Amino acid sequence: MRFAPAKIPQFIKRIFPNYVWDFSSKDKVLYLTFDDGPTPEITQWTLNTLEQYNAKATFFCIGNNVNKHPELFHAILKDGHSIGNHTQEHVKGWETSTKTYIEDVIKAETIINKELATTKIKLSLFRPPYGQLKKSQGKAVIKLGYKIIMWSVVAFDWEQKISKEQCLKNVINKASVKNNIIVFHDSIKASRNMMYALPKVLEHFSKKGYIFKAISA
Repeated sequence: MRFAPAKIPQFIKRIFPNYVWDFSSKDKVLYLTFDDGPTPEITQWTLNTLEQYNAKATFFCIGNNVNKHPELFHAILKDGHSIGNHTQEHVKGWETSTKTYIEDVIKAETIINKELATTKIKLSLFRPPYGQLKKSQGKAVIKLGYKIIMWSVVAFDWEQKISKEQCLKNVINKASVKNNIIVFHDSIKASRNMMYALPKVLEHFSKKGYIFKAISA
């Protein structure tokens, strides 16, 4: 069973103050984010589900997946969602040199910016895979002009030992005005739990008067 908390503790946020963990607001706003796509069928299903609730979200895309599925990447943009860099190959920061890590970030940036060339959208959001980032890597990513977006609530949708019901509870019980950045994954591994939880999360919080916004650049 996983022991990491679904809600990120305050002391972790204080250790890394230059990263964005949540947004301070008195309004009922939640920021849904999706990592690891775009993925055939799953990403489009996610877009269709968000549209039913007039919800906007932020998709942190793997450069290699954007290269393979540019039509899905453009579907995300067409629906008015935000996008971010999630590295080229989903590298683990703690196991990678800063030089190699930044090279991977730049590879993804090049591919994503190629797809953004006909738009006015600027790529300025970054999320490290696994939430792993050495201090030197974080500084280098910020120097490239990125905001590092972490999260305050994690669904653990990829975790096969967690039931789809528990995945839902992770979000329902922890998300709030103060803990408003939620991370899901539009990936094959997470699809069982995510596709169960997402519609119910949207319905639950919509009934409570929340709106779902994309993270702005």
